[in-house]
Amino acid sequence: MWQELTGPDRDIRNRLSEPDAPILGRMPRSMWRGAISFGMVAIPVRMYLATESKSVSFRLLCPNDGHPIKNRRWCPEEDKEVPWSEVKRGWEVAKDEYVVIEDSDLDRLPLPSTQTIEILEFVADSDIESGVYVKGAYYLEPESVGVKPYYLLKQALDRSGKVAIGKIALRDREHLCRLALHDHGLLLNTLHWPDEIRDTGELTLPEERVEIHERELEMAQLLIDNLTASFDPSRYHDHYREALTALVEEKLGTRPAQPREVPQPPQVMDLMAALKASLEASRPRAEAGEKTASKSSRRKDEAVAAPTRRRKAS
Repeated sequence: MWQELTGPDRDIRNRLSEPDAPILGRMPRSMWRGAISFGMVAIPVRMYLATESKSVSFRLLCPNDGHPIKNRRWCPEEDKEVPWSEVKRGWEVAKDEYVVIEDSDLDRLPLPSTQTIEILEFVADSDIESGVYVKGAYYLEPESVGVKPYYLLKQALDRSGKVAIGKIALRDREHLCRLALHDHGLLLNTLHWPDEIRDTGELTLPEERVEIHERELEMAQLLIDNLTASFDPSRYHDHYREALTALVEEKLGTRPAQPREVPQPPQVMDLMAALKASLEASRPRAEAGEKTASKSSRRKDEAVAAPTRRRKAS
């Protein structure tokens, strides 16, 4: 039977987050405990996920009764289901040819950083091309016995302006990682290995054959100036997830149906015409920013210029 949601569960927002999402205002349980190896100094820490996924996932349902469909581990050769306890791992070395890897084989692999964040060197953060190298983000919290060395490392990083590069083993795999300052503590980012980064030489990037006129460049720069602001992530929202939430609430009968506009694909325009139109559209935002800055500056000037009133002697 189709299950109708009642009570608090009717608010689909409670059901669109990950099942293991932390309670609001609480950090989830630590996912790893170990120590930062800083020279001969060991700094005991706990590690927590710094992010949580809000991506929407759907369950596949039977069209007749609405129950979730189960995926079975099926062997087409023997035409039967294989129990999970009997499933083997295999590394494909050629088409339809595999090398079986047992748990005992994995246990013999060297993972020196299993319970240690091994610092290898310190580098300038600008040396790391974070746009392609950074993968995951994790908060590091000191154990009670490691508070002083933890903040010693934090303050030393702050004074040096460097970040630490090291290794850590997570989920039976060794990762390259970066340790850096974040708020009042340390942040660990897992990094891609160099051989995981694809070469841009495979792309068609013919910049040398493109002629950019000075006027076009000036207008593009002006558009960037008009749209420049301090980064405030609270201004951005996942409109797709919000729309999907509203759609599910409509189907549950908790919200009236709303007509939705179908976005039209952008039309190809002349480059200069497109730049001019963009500048016109961005001008109100730029002017609003200038007015806010002007008012703030004027209030400061008035406060400085205002004479100090003295009481008359009685």
